[in-house]
Amino acid sequence: MTMIAKSSPMPMAMLASIAGPSAFRTLIIGLVAFLTVVDLFATQAILPTLTRVYGVSPAAMGLAVNASTIGMALAGLGIALVSRRIDRRRGILVSLMLLSIPTALLAVAPSLAVFTGLRILQGLCMASAFTLTLTYLAERSSAQEAVAASAAYITGNVASNLFGRLLSAAVAEHWGLATNFYLFAAFNLLGALLVAVSLRRAVAMERPVLTRSPLSIWAEHLRNRPLRASFGVGFCILFAFIGTFTFVNFVLVRAPLAIGPMQLGFVYFVFLPAILTTPLAGRVAHRHGTRKTVGGALLLAALGLPLLLLSNIIAVLIGLALIGIGTFFAQAAATGFIGRAATTDRGSASGIYLACYFGGGLVGTALLGQVFDRLGWEACVAGIGIALAVGMALAFCLKKHPNPTHGPAV
Repeated sequence: MTMIAKSSPMPMAMLASIAGPSAFRTLIIGLVAFLTVVDLFATQAILPTLTRVYGVSPAAMGLAVNASTIGMALAGLGIALVSRRIDRRRGILVSLMLLSIPTALLAVAPSLAVFTGLRILQGLCMASAFTLTLTYLAERSSAQEAVAASAAYITGNVASNLFGRLLSAAVAEHWGLATNFYLFAAFNLLGALLVAVSLRRAVAMERPVLTRSPLSIWAEHLRNRPLRASFGVGFCILFAFIGTFTFVNFVLVRAPLAIGPMQLGFVYFVFLPAILTTPLAGRVAHRHGTRKTVGGALLLAALGLPLLLLSNIIAVLIGLALIGIGTFFAQAAATGFIGRAATTDRGSASGIYLACYFGGGLVGTALLGQVFDRLGWEACVAGIGIALAVGMALAFCLKKHPNPTHGPAV
């Protein structure tokens, strides 16, 4: 059986439904990303404070904070199943509006179990918006433009890591945890408003007539070797990233580094270089290929790992910066690759990729949390190194056959 697709107006320059010059469209894409995932990692900046408030171990609190990845993985799979039936703009808008509810309720979570459940609900909403936005960009752009648009979206993700953590640390220290979560709920609603305004002139796409089941499409994706490898790369990227930036918080506040809560927030200026480099990922991948781009980026991240073991704050910050640059660069290149490598239904391919990506974050949190508690930071860093090595090995498979509808092979 085959899937018969009606034509749609493509390609469009970046995000053609947003009026104004391309720089403005890129800014909108980045802002939507920022307001979508700003909740995801901002809470990591207050992990030591949350650990004291709930009276639990670092591993338990780390798992609760990163439980959002459970919801994100589930949402990615859900979107993969029903993506063809969801209006992109409406889905993004509703997801961001709903996201504000569990975010606000975190301010009054009475127990770690409730906190964890609310983080899972956050993940469901964040991933729905995230997946639908990436699908929207892939469907309404040419191959090269989709990579650039995805890079802009991932750049907004990087910015949320920096400014979200800084803001969370500052607000929690000066005005308390409750105010912190209410503020981020307001950010979610602001994101919904931005989507409602900026995407209102989007051209409605004619929906294809499906003659295949979603599971048969999934099977085709999983038979696609480069696409399958990209799913593994995504798993390794967030495994390494979360393993680093969750448990390094506890290392930074302990002797010999022993920095304070507000200083911990300033540590996340290490993401600033990644904000500058990530937009280049699309251009680099187009010129040098996805394999070299992703593999080189993960190698750069791996070079930062030995610096994390030193008792010098400058060395640790440099190591964190290298990991941030490498993982976000690899993520931007890999995300742009999905839409070009998928032979059918880009929405479900993006959903499976993000399910694997956030699944990696969940496994990384659970596994490396136990390693950190039982064996220490050195063993945790070794586990992160293994994940990066596996990601580099999988990157060699990120090459698709030439296809005139997608541009040159990468």
